[in-house]
Amino acid sequence: LTCSLRSRIMSQTSDCVKALQRVIKSVEEVMSKNKLTKMPRIVAVSKLKPASMIKELYDAGHRHFGENYVQELRQKSAELPADIQWHFIGHVQTNKCKDILKIPNIAMIETVDSIKLASELNKRCGDHYSALKILIQINTTAEPQKSGIHSADTEEIFALIQYVIDKCDKLQIAGLMTIGRFGDTSSIYFERLAEVKKLVCAKFSKQFDEKTFELSMGMSSDFALATQFGATNLRIGSTIFGQRPPKQGPNVAAEQKSNDTQAEDQ
Repeated sequence: LTCSLRSRIMSQTSDCVKALQRVIKSVEEVMSKNKLTKMPRIVAVSKLKPASMIKELYDAGHRHFGENYVQELRQKSAELPADIQWHFIGHVQTNKCKDILKIPNIAMIETVDSIKLASELNKRCGDHYSALKILIQINTTAEPQKSGIHSADTEEIFALIQYVIDKCDKLQIAGLMTIGRFGDTSSIYFERLAEVKKLVCAKFSKQFDEKTFELSMGMSSDFALATQFGATNLRIGSTIFGQRPPKQGPNVAAEQKSNDTQAEDQ
């Protein structure tokens, strides 16, 4: 956060903006305690929340928002300002790639975990995106219901990265992403992702700089701990927006099953 943007956010008074203020202060306290210098990006996860709440944060100066469902993202992006930076953080079905990439202001797709998906995203970029940022999703908990390449499967991780480098000219790998085990507040999953980062940056030293290679980890229950272990991208939902309403509508319902098994509180 720039100083001017921080001041702008801190001067607002709506409930969700106050919640974001508290998150920022918590992150800054962790940074100060651990002598960290770079503020992580805060992605406000707005799934199932109305566009009006997003607009409150937008008006306060916040720009990065995360969504899990393609149809919901398409609807909100059409209603909200074009300079919002959308992060897609749900499981991506290959038949939805075309729909996602019709949205003009996708900042990052954080859940790429297969050559098939990378290939389809690259194909569907068309003239819309020349350097779409993606994160490789790593399953650090070994839970079978979660998407992502298992953190122990380094050869598979390397193979996907090499494929993107060699074959996907419109994709840009920005880093790695993981989702910790729900209810587990230990640091083990963040440590595993940090270790994978070291291996990736050593293997692909010509392509990636370890200082700028991103780690997307940490949600509402553990963002402070994730910050301590090197997160550059925090995905925070209910702590900012409050508890979510029941899911409604056939379009969202069709996507929710595969998403919700892997992202309890994004």
